[in-house]
Amino acid sequence: MESKVSEGGLNVTLTIRLLMHGKEVGSIIGKKGETVKKMREESGARINISEGNCPERIVTITGPTDAIFKAFAMIAYKFEEDITNSMSNSTATSKPPVTLRLVVPASQCGSLIGKGGSKIKEIRESTGAQVQVAGDMLPNSTERAVTISGTPDAIIQCVKQICVVMLESPPKGATIPYRPKPASTPVIFAGGQAYTIQGQYAIPHPDQLTKLHQLAMQQTPFTPLGQTTPAFPGEKLPLHSSEEAQNLMGQSSGLDASPPASTHELTIPNDLSRSRAPREDLPCVTSCSSSHPRCPRCPGATCFCHQPHLSTPWPPSAL
Repeated sequence: MESKVSEGGLNVTLTIRLLMHGKEVGSIIGKKGETVKKMREESGARINISEGNCPERIVTITGPTDAIFKAFAMIAYKFEEDITNSMSNSTATSKPPVTLRLVVPASQCGSLIGKGGSKIKEIRESTGAQVQVAGDMLPNSTERAVTISGTPDAIIQCVKQICVVMLESPPKGATIPYRPKPASTPVIFAGGQAYTIQGQYAIPHPDQLTKLHQLAMQQTPFTPLGQTTPAFPGEKLPLHSSEEAQNLMGQSSGLDASPPASTHELTIPNDLSRSRAPREDLPCVTSCSSSHPRCPRCPGATCFCHQPHLSTPWPPSAL
């Protein structure tokens, strides 16, 4: 079976998934998609590239084994060409190897490694390629990354032997495929407008996020430290603005920011109450006591602004 696969004689449909960075995907696609179109036509394999703004993309190659080998050969030689071109403007003396990352179901990795690592050692020695199987599964999946490094010819022979193992040991149970997550783009606000950072440029963000930011700026300010009520007691949030903000966030209920009732204590230093100079700003408080004269400045209130060590209210002249 292995010899027939090496000669491309098996008529078996197989799917191989590759994990690539954005720059590698750009090299595969080529200008206006010309490179990937050529690979599809000449290899006879179906080559699909996952969509999305992700740092990593999944390249799926499906077809008969001989078509898959041709597609891998074209990809490996294209990457070698990219390495050669990049070295023309570099001072590096050693040429780095071509590297591909396969995505393999974790249930098949045991067969690929072999008992005591015997199988993977055999593949390394027979092909001359470096093969490494990741110990951990890729996030939110049941797949592992298998990294292959070497010359294009070594990589091609290595892929052929990996295909043999995958055909002989099908995956067990359900496989949860790895799906790269989109890159998180930073957002900044300036002049009431939201912007996303893309490279060295700030691109205006969609209107919904900008509107949410504007609505947030219209709400009651944060309560200062040491206070239990909003900075403007008795003020309510505008109901229509709250509803608009919540509708954008997928909620339906309005907000009511009525402040709770609160009490405050006022402490007057002793040196103020013992001063003999007439003070127009001394407070008058309401009292039910009738033993003290009424304060002429505050009708309906009784003045308690008197000296504790005197028997008469102070200042006598104001009474």
